[in-house]
Amino acid sequence: MFKAPLRRWSLLGLILLLPAMAAQAEDPPLTRAQNAVRVLSEVMQAPDKAIPQDLLRDAKAIAVIPDMIKAGFIFGGRRGEGLISVKTADGTWSNPSFITMTGGSVGFQIGVSSTDVVLVFRTQRGVDSIVNGKFTLGADAAAAAGPVGRNASASTDGQFKAEIYSYSRARGLFAGVALDGSALRIDYDANASVYGAGITPRRIFEGGVSNVPGAVVDFRDRLEEYTAH
Repeated sequence: MFKAPLRRWSLLGLILLLPAMAAQAEDPPLTRAQNAVRVLSEVMQAPDKAIPQDLLRDAKAIAVIPDMIKAGFIFGGRRGEGLISVKTADGTWSNPSFITMTGGSVGFQIGVSSTDVVLVFRTQRGVDSIVNGKFTLGADAAAAAGPVGRNASASTDGQFKAEIYSYSRARGLFAGVALDGSALRIDYDANASVYGAGITPRRIFEGGVSNVPGAVVDFRDRLEEYTAH
């Protein structure tokens, strides 16, 4: 009895989502890199709400997705575009690969919002998954809302043994957030426009690219600054 109305609401929800998702995809890669640097700087300069320093120092990879759009009308969805860098064998940060993040939800919701998202990878497994092109938070790697505060302990969710800690910032508020079910994918088109055609994520992470634009280098340098011992 409810299937036909439910399908109509689903279709309406998707129609309402499309303009918001399309608008988010208009930023060129270098603008996305600049926005990611801005988000990282603003988060880490927050007085008592920054990501714990020990968590960042021990991270295997860090992803920043600025201005992720979340929209919904009964059925909701989210989409964001950002960057991810991995810790190299010598302990420095790699050049970043461009990524996308998408997800959906069901329940009473209406409206559009924009949030900044930061993901901190604690194990190599999550890094290997993203190098291969795609993985889903909570399915391919355990994820949990991250602890907040410079002196907070990264073991606060020991019960869950999270491989990835996730954070979001909306309307100036920064906190850990659960993002299970969200899919991260390598943005091959953005990588090609910045690094050249046919460049793989592994090659980017292993330092096999040259003539890297300043905005992209700045993201890597900020990670070095904020994770220095």
